[in-house]
Amino acid sequence: MQSRSLRIPLLLLATGLMAVLSAVDAQAQTFRTDDPVIERMWEEGMERSQTYPLAQALMDSIGPRLSGAPGFDQSADWLIQLYEEWGIDVERDEYGTWRGWSHGALHVDMTSPRVQTLEANILAWSPGTDGPVEADVVMVPEFSSAAEVEAWLPSVEGKMVLASHAEPTCREPQTLERLARPETVERIQQEREAIQASWFNRLRMLGDNPHRRLEQAGAVGIITSRWSEGWGVNKVFAASTEEAVAIDVSCEDYGLLYRITENDQGPRLRINAEIEELGTVPMYNVMATIPGTELPDEYILLSAHLDSWHAATGATDNGTGTITMLEAMRILKETYPNPRRTIIVGHWGGEEQGLIGSRAYAEDNPDVVDGLQAVFNQDNGTWRVDYIQTQGLMGASANLAHWVAQLPDEISDLIELDLPGPQEMGGSDHVAFLCYGAPGWRLQSHYPEYRQYTWHTNRDTFDKIVFDDLMNNATLAAMLAYLASEDPERVPRDRAVLGPDPRTGEPRDWIECRDPIRSWNR
Repeated sequence: MQSRSLRIPLLLLATGLMAVLSAVDAQAQTFRTDDPVIERMWEEGMERSQTYPLAQALMDSIGPRLSGAPGFDQSADWLIQLYEEWGIDVERDEYGTWRGWSHGALHVDMTSPRVQTLEANILAWSPGTDGPVEADVVMVPEFSSAAEVEAWLPSVEGKMVLASHAEPTCREPQTLERLARPETVERIQQEREAIQASWFNRLRMLGDNPHRRLEQAGAVGIITSRWSEGWGVNKVFAASTEEAVAIDVSCEDYGLLYRITENDQGPRLRINAEIEELGTVPMYNVMATIPGTELPDEYILLSAHLDSWHAATGATDNGTGTITMLEAMRILKETYPNPRRTIIVGHWGGEEQGLIGSRAYAEDNPDVVDGLQAVFNQDNGTWRVDYIQTQGLMGASANLAHWVAQLPDEISDLIELDLPGPQEMGGSDHVAFLCYGAPGWRLQSHYPEYRQYTWHTNRDTFDKIVFDDLMNNATLAAMLAYLASEDPERVPRDRAVLGPDPRTGEPRDWIECRDPIRSWNR
């Protein structure tokens, strides 16, 4: 986002929306006290907010919510109990199965040439160790031929293998740019690029799945580090091994291991990873509904994924989105219990594995997709919602602009509307509905540090939440659901001509729907 002002693409001029857009600017200057529902929503959402206790219970007490893990089931049970207590219809919507997996304690120690406990995380769905395993550490060397690969592989039997490059520094780039000399920054960047290129070639020589190749050669552990370019943050994803334990080690500790190994100083590791394989387990979405009174077959869908990665507690991805929509439903039940159109919330499973839950729901419920008035999705960390685009839907721009014009200026002042917008090609659950042509929109926040510090990292924890903004976002979601529900017009689905594809120079094609993956497939 380059600007916080209202951005109006030239293509919008052809739609005749200028009067509506002028109304946005004029009406958003005053709190809409003439709408008693909006006023009640403000009081309920901003003065009696439940976001803090809800977030604390979800992130601290329940914790991470990996697909197929007990934490996901516990969070679903918690949501269902809350909705039942609030008098909102709720159900589990099964869409497939996944690999059941639970991790307990992990302890990783370097035992030679000295003793040091390392900061590490188990990769998702990794095998465990069945008690402590201790072994020498080796690293993947540089290869000049396939014959060298074959000659080296037997040497990894019974070893822990370093399978990532080491960073020349674990200082965040912006600190270096601010404090170091330009020539120092350039030197470090060149060094890093050379190291990355070397490791790309090393792993390429091992084939399409280097970790499996090492495991098949007898490695007992695969040690990696996926630094997120910030202080103390690594991105932690899934293992590709079936027998060898796979762990991610912090940037600093991995660099230590790497240097000791590179200099033949006798490194050894001891790993104790408690893992329980739970077999094949059902996966599902949690769906809650407030039925419409006049147009029950037209729908407002509040959308946020419930699942998370496992190295932290999934606070900003997507605990904040979950709480935004949970609290919005509470506000709606308190202030607008008999909506004109049906209001549904989807707490999706399997988003991190490819938008599985939302894609499955859209595929399984064509009547809901056909009847959608609007989808409001939230999935990008903390901070206030300040940007909404109508994702290439031309006529829908008038409806969204009219709704935003009716919001209190305390909420709307920082919202940039991008109408009709360039359309996102992926990223989150709104595209599972947008691909059908339904108005699937994202309530987006400005997040310059999100990708670096909390997105899929070991630092995505409760303390990162900004509750003033979370209250704002939940109240906004409730208000938009109300305004979309009451709109006398059905949101149109006519499509704008999208901007040029940089590869062809021709207008981009509309996003395509993908089949959901309904079962575990390594």
